[in-house]
Amino acid sequence: MQVAAPTESLILLQGGQTFFPALIRAVDAATASVQLETYIFDMHGAGADVAEALLRAARRGVVVQVLVDGIGSEALSPEWQQKIEQAGVQWCIYSPVGAGLKGLGLLMPDRWRRLHRKLCVVDQQTAFCGGINILDDFYDPNHGVLQAPRFDFSVQVTGPLAAHMHEAVSLLWWRVQAGYSARRRHLGAAWDKFKKAGFGGRSPSVVQDPRFGAHATLVLRDNLSNRSSIEKAYLKAIGKARSEILIANAYFVPGGKLRRALMGAARRGVKVTLLLQGKYEYFMQYHAARPVYDALLGEGIDIHEYAASFLHAKVAVIDGHWATVGSSNLDPLSMLLAREANVMVDDAAFAAQLREQLCAAIATHGSRIDPAVYSQRPFGQRLLGRVAYALMRIGIWIAGKRY
Repeated sequence: MQVAAPTESLILLQGGQTFFPALIRAVDAATASVQLETYIFDMHGAGADVAEALLRAARRGVVVQVLVDGIGSEALSPEWQQKIEQAGVQWCIYSPVGAGLKGLGLLMPDRWRRLHRKLCVVDQQTAFCGGINILDDFYDPNHGVLQAPRFDFSVQVTGPLAAHMHEAVSLLWWRVQAGYSARRRHLGAAWDKFKKAGFGGRSPSVVQDPRFGAHATLVLRDNLSNRSSIEKAYLKAIGKARSEILIANAYFVPGGKLRRALMGAARRGVKVTLLLQGKYEYFMQYHAARPVYDALLGEGIDIHEYAASFLHAKVAVIDGHWATVGSSNLDPLSMLLAREANVMVDDAAFAAQLREQLCAAIATHGSRIDPAVYSQRPFGQRLLGRVAYALMRIGIWIAGKRY
């Protein structure tokens, strides 16, 4: 479903079947530049369609820059490598790992600092931000063909906020380019690229666009000056909540501050509803979330699991006016290690549109967790949860953070 805010500057895109056509239209209309960042770029189905649109843009003289994560994205096939080089697409890998380490990358905590943002900026005027990878809705690299599409969201933005997204994407692009040159001991080229990246400056973490009814902001998380920006934005909104908190999140293992904030909101009478992953995808993220349920259920928080397909959304609506759509999960990998990007909007019309989609998903595909039944789950399930949670904490500690 695609719906527009009253300002016509903000469009909510639900699912890849809506997102990819909008993205391709924007790329096909590009006249100067296309900048794309993604964790996964997969060449099946819709992913190949996006890649072809990028090739078309580059062939007509548009500067096309693509930054993909070194673990999330597989190496290009020789066929696609040739197409991309011949078209002139600038393709770059963020924090690459050796071929022999590829499958083990996510088992090595020092490799957990990933590029998890999903941003695309076209001509510095139109931008996309959300949780949707360049990955077909009906395909998963680890699980094959899916019977139902992923549940996820993105936002299409036009206006001043898109220009700020361009600054953020350009900054990271040139920093990565400078790092490549430095590792190859091309120090002069590295210095030139650091200067293009505004070396010594700060990444834009929160920018406001006055064209929206109240305000919309781009909030970035990195390991430099914006370490806790997204978490703080959530905490501020949750702390102000008076009636309802509705969160849909793929990998939900919130730290102590977020857990206490949600439980505190429930105690003061706020209706807190969570739509979480109900379909097994990854051992650690799936099982580590389960021990957190007990404390939340004990405070009267409603938890629903989505199992129609993979829930990949990272969205929330609070009190019918504050909303966020982005790439950040509420788990330690996103909150403490990965580069993330969320758009946060204070607008009743936009929030109502997102809330409607979430409530429909809960009503149609959500399975409510019964606190009494959950408290009696088998010992084996409890053990798996505690083991996964402990492994995650140990991994974060090894990576240099405490959670």
